[in-house]
Amino acid sequence: MNIEDATDQFLHHLRTERQLSHHTVDNYARDLNKLANIVGADSNPRDVDSLGMRHAMADLHRRGLNGKSIQRWLSAARSFFRFCIRQHWCNHNPADGIQAPKSQKALPKTMDVDEISQLLEITRDDWIGVRDRAILELMYSSGLRISELCSLDIFDLDLADASLRVTGKGNKTRELPIGRKALESVRVWLKERTHHAKDNSGQALFIGSRGSRITPRTIQKQLAEYGVSQGINSRVTPHMLRHSFASHLLESSGDLRAVQELLGHANISTTQIYTHLDYQHLAKIYDKAHPRSSRKAPIKGDDS
Repeated sequence: MNIEDATDQFLHHLRTERQLSHHTVDNYARDLNKLANIVGADSNPRDVDSLGMRHAMADLHRRGLNGKSIQRWLSAARSFFRFCIRQHWCNHNPADGIQAPKSQKALPKTMDVDEISQLLEITRDDWIGVRDRAILELMYSSGLRISELCSLDIFDLDLADASLRVTGKGNKTRELPIGRKALESVRVWLKERTHHAKDNSGQALFIGSRGSRITPRTIQKQLAEYGVSQGINSRVTPHMLRHSFASHLLESSGDLRAVQELLGHANISTTQIYTHLDYQHLAKIYDKAHPRSSRKAPIKGDDS
């Protein structure tokens, strides 16, 4: 049994016995094709050892595959060799214990304060515009995930206390403040909502055009359209508002632990990515303001 034939049987197993989607099976096929190209399609699975797998991984890294892609390739290889062991084509899994190189985390995209202000100046004055202004203000004011915003009910709000209760990941609840502007927009929306709520609205705070609870897709679509109409250069997404909330709060307060609590992150390591954003902001100020931050052109007549 060689790698090529073993791969064919493994893919057949994925399609027929595990009934995985065509897309998933195609991904396995591409990753195992990389393995066959490196170690040799005619190689016997039992002849592939951990050193060979490390060499293969290094080769993929040299070709420009990032850590995430290599991790997926390793996962496919582990599954393949587990199948080979069950078929008695080999007696060990050479991919076990091998870690992919870590990819540098991409910094989340944010908007600066001026862009946020520009976005929130919605001119649409019908009930949809009133709703969307309240949505945007609330997302930026409280750093909500889109799923958290969609699941909000009217009784989750405490307008007198300017706070709201949200249920986040892991079904954990947290109390969040509501900013003044967001509070004003929500009050206006609640009055408007009474005219458009229907039997299928339930207690949903935000409703769609048909009266039912608003969906994430609707919010994503509306935000993208507002980004274009308000002249924002980059595509505006719900998560961009959450990232901007965290970044701006950290820039002003420097309190990473408080930002973690407000975002609902289980681990502070997740929140620490915003320290990189904060550093970039400080670095730009430094470059502009510090007299020795960069080499400046000599002053005319200065021979020193």
